[in-house]
Amino acid sequence: MTIQEAQATVDQWIKTVGVRYFSELTNTAILMEEVGEVARLMAYLYGEKSFKSPEQAETAPAELADEMADVLFVLICLANQTGVDLTDALQKNMEKKTVRDADRHKNNERLL
Repeated sequence: MTIQEAQATVDQWIKTVGVRYFSELTNTAILMEEVGEVARLMAYLYGEKSFKSPEQAETAPAELADEMADVLFVLICLANQTGVDLTDALQKNMEKKTVRDADRHKNNERLL
């Protein structure tokens, strides 16, 4: 699925199953909530936080994927609501980063 297809798919879902978009402010709050859930799982999976049970450790990778998809879904909702073409925005952002960071990371001794 392309980003453009994802935006169209989410829009169709919202209009048929979701009834309507939540307000932009509500979706921004939901996005922050979902990012927090990703952060929580990252602390367990890649940080020093201990799992509460063996079952939690077992299900965490699938849960991380699901939470990342939640982040993407809400971000796409916000893009649709605000008229942002994420394909175009990402392409422009990559061009900006490529010019800005052409030598920046190559010269970072901590990355070598």
